[in-house]
Amino acid sequence: MSGPLSGVFVVDLTIAVLGPLATQILGDMGADVVKVESPAGDPTRGLGPCRNPGMGAYFLNVNRNKRGIVLDLKQESARAALLRLIEKADVFVHNMRPAAAERLRLDYRQVAARNPKIVYASASGFAKEGRWRDRPSFDDVIQGESGFAALNTFLTGAPSYFPMAVCDKLCAHLLAQAIGFALFHKARFGEGQEVHVPMLESAVAFNLVEHLWWGTLGEPEKGLGYPRILTKERRPFPTRDGHICILATTDRQWTNFFAALGCPELAEEERFSTIARRTENIEALYRIVGERLLERSTAEWRERLDRFDVPNGVVNDLPALLDDPFLNEAGFFEKVEHPSEGRMLTMAVPTSFSRTPGESFRLPPPRFGEHTAEILSELGYSATEIAAISPALP
Repeated sequence: MSGPLSGVFVVDLTIAVLGPLATQILGDMGADVVKVESPAGDPTRGLGPCRNPGMGAYFLNVNRNKRGIVLDLKQESARAALLRLIEKADVFVHNMRPAAAERLRLDYRQVAARNPKIVYASASGFAKEGRWRDRPSFDDVIQGESGFAALNTFLTGAPSYFPMAVCDKLCAHLLAQAIGFALFHKARFGEGQEVHVPMLESAVAFNLVEHLWWGTLGEPEKGLGYPRILTKERRPFPTRDGHICILATTDRQWTNFFAALGCPELAEEERFSTIARRTENIEALYRIVGERLLERSTAEWRERLDRFDVPNGVVNDLPALLDDPFLNEAGFFEKVEHPSEGRMLTMAVPTSFSRTPGESFRLPPPRFGEHTAEILSELGYSATEIAAISPALP
């Protein structure tokens, strides 16, 4: 056995980022994931640097540990093959809008009719029960609709996007998590069910954990947003030769932090004496901290803060991550060989399991349609039938 989802069979009809990342997580955990692509292919195949057409870097980062098959679902024979896959599957995943799934006759009602115990999982922009159920949506739209983009107004004076596909990646992890929950229920009670992750509601729930603030008490007019997070003074602090990241939260950590700064008397000041008072006076507190941190180098501060057990870190840019001593010591980056793409760098599975660890490169990201014949033969199709279903195999 390898991975907690070893033995789970997943039919993956997703494209782009959210869906493929979710199913890659399932594959990392040991599931047998079959990625079904249309003749046009997943659009991320063309995104990023590549050594061979259709194997772009973006695609490689969200499609490992999968087998690949090409089916033109406009053809009835290909649709019949997909349904045979679904009949043996534990999980069916897509990120189509509900209306598109219905047009393809792949909505939950019709899929469950073929496999009542299936975990039918999907993600789309908005709740299926709402009036926006079929609006098109991607990460940038959800960053705006969920309040993410507006948060940057507090820092820059204008809304802006976070420089990553944050909503796509967040919802990918939520989708993989929800599938795991549904599989647990199925294992206990033998029941399949429909699982849906709406991007907007998921992102808003993520956003408002700290920012609902007075709204939590039914008094939003008194203010929304966690002041410590939204102040411009919250930033990597400049030091004499660079920057440093520091976050003290408990009273003890702040007492130690003040001692490390060489101003232990601040712990006795009434305006900084409790977490509530520090939050009320956070801008003044951070300004004092910022002034003191300019007096020493980053390395000097890190040594001093470590001695006082105050959480701190450096500011890594993207290239620095690849050379980070701790990440490399922990084996986070793995150099692997792809059969067609050659030497690749991939990231290890970040979560650990003492009995059933996941595996980051059990299967390399599939070439377009690479496993079509293999998978169709597993379904009982003859070579002649396979040629008819998929006449243009790579």
